[in-house]
Order: sequence, then C-alpha cells, then structure tokens
Amino acid sequence: MKILVTFFFYLFFSCGVFAAGNGVSLTSDELFRLGPLPVTNSMVTSWVVSLFIILLVKLMVGTPQLIPSKGQLIVESAIGSLRTIIEPIVGKKVFFPSFWLLSGLFIFILIHNWSGLLPGVGTIGHGYYVDGHFSVLKPSIRPGNADLNMTFALALVANICWVYFIFKYAGLKAISKDLFGNKADRNQVNFFVFAFLGVLFIAVGLIEVLSILFRPVSLTFRLFGNVFGGESLLHSMFNLGNILGLPDIATKITMVIAPIPFYFMEVLIGFVQALVFMLLVSVYIGLICNHEEEH
Repeated sequence: MKILVTFFFYLFFSCGVFAAGNGVSLTSDELFRLGPLPVTNSMVTSWVVSLFIILLVKLMVGTPQLIPSKGQLIVESAIGSLRTIIEPIVGKKVFFPSFWLLSGLFIFILIHNWSGLLPGVGTIGHGYYVDGHFSVLKPSIRPGNADLNMTFALALVANICWVYFIFKYAGLKAISKDLFGNKADRNQVNFFVFAFLGVLFIAVGLIEVLSILFRPVSLTFRLFGNVFGGESLLHSMFNLGNILGLPDIATKITMVIAPIPFYFMEVLIGFVQALVFMLLVSVYIGLICNHEEEH
C-alpha cells in the first residue's frame, strides 16, 4: 500500500510541478564543457546511474562474508539467476570471462531504462511558462538509453568484446570453419555435390559476415527505438488533456491517470529490453565459442 501511495505521489508531483515539456528530443542537450569535451544531459544520467549501481552493490554486500547478509544474499541470488540463463548459451569455457560483460550490460541497461521513469527525468530543466504551465526546452536530466549515442556505445563495446572472446577462446581456424566451412559429410555425398555445397557455404559465410557487421546497428536501434518510443508515449499521455483541448481540471486529472498503465508497461519493457540485449550478445558469443566446445 505504501508503494502505491508513493507511486501516485511521485506521478502527481512530476505532472503537476514540473509539467510534461515538449516531449523527448532526438538529440541530447549540452549542459557544460570539461575543456574540449561537451557534457550532455544523457552523459550526466549515465554517470549518476553508474554511481548508483556501485554504491548500491557496496551497501548491500559490504565486505563479503562466508555467512551472507541479506544484501549479499540478494546479490548472490541475482548472480545465480543470471548464471542459469547465460552459461548454457555461451558455454562453460567462456562463461566466467564473459559474465562480467553480460551481467554488467543487463544491470546497466535495466537501471538506465527504469531511471527514465523517475519524476524529474526529462521534465526538470530550462524552459518557459505558457498559460501557467512550465514547458521544458532543455532538460537537465535525460533518459540515457533514449540517446542514440548511448545505445551505440553499448552496442560497440559489446561487439568489440565479442571479437575478443571468439578469437581468444575459439581461434581463427574455428571461426573460419564456422563461417565458411563445408558442413556436408564427405562420406555421404559425391565429389560434385560436396564441391557445390562448399561454394554455397562460402557464399552463405559472406552473407553472415555482412550480418555480423550490421549487429552493432541492430542492437543500437532496437534498444534506442523501444526506450525512445516509450518515453515519447509517456510524454504524450502527460499532455493528453492539452492535446484534446480539455478543461483545466480535466487536464490535470488526465495528467495523473492517463500515464499509469503505460508506466507499468514501461517497467516491463525496460526489463525485457535489458534481457534481450544481454541474450543477443550471449548468443553471438555462444554461436562460435559454445558450438566449438560441443564439438
């Protein structure tokens, strides 16, 4: 009950005090500069999220004990749950080296996605008053994963680590065989069929190389599109009364009630998108490393 009361208070507070703004901008806004480096509102959000994760784990675990505390038990349970998902996909040989990357991506993306639902994110900043409502032009805090630069950076880091893992734990020979090798059994087909299939598998391998090159793009826009779309939908629901031209009282009521189902939907979508990102990177690693391990 206390959670629901707090949720409605936060929702009303973010709607009534900070207003809805003009929606989520496609580009992040520069807040200040550190020498030649521009610092944007999405960068500030990512720093805050990173600091929050570090402090949260430190407070929950502290100094690890043989008999775990409640906080340590929660963290260990979360790690165990992630292990049951990741290990069968990437294989035992690559699991421990890749777990830090995959679990880190999941937790970082998850907290980032949910941080965009907090009051003030995207609605506190510089702007102006219109008909008694404050319209935000330059938010001080922006949802991190609603910035294309952030999702591209995550995808780029994931793919660079993927290259490292497959070359270290599978090797060039295994990679070449997996991409371009003839999968037919020489003893079960004649020479001409085997040669034809060899050419065919090389062509398929070239197509696979192209798909690998586009993986950062697909990871980037999948995460960005879902988060940006969700943020834009919430802003539209906040402004629904103004869009429909409702009276002032009805507009204020709509600003509180209309976003509620979409808030819960975005909580679910934020979790699913973090899980999908982690699983896709796991599958990319496992397709070569775990496949080689099985053989």
